[in-house]
Amino acid sequence: MKWLKKARTFCREMIGELKKASWPGWRELRQSTVKVLVGIILLGVFVGAVDMSLYHMVDLLMHCVGR
Repeated sequence: MKWLKKARTFCREMIGELKKASWPGWRELRQSTVKVLVGIILLGVFVGAVDMSLYHMVDLLMHCVGR
């Protein structure tokens, strides 16, 4: 039952540390969420554009070499 005592101690310490943490308010949480979503969309557009460009360059190269 030593593991049970260790688990209980761990949970007690974890709860104590979480109480010390600074949690964001709803406004800050909403702003951060919007920033993350905008970043994901911009990164997706960028990766899609690079992928499409590379696809077209390889396709063009294959047509030139294939002749």
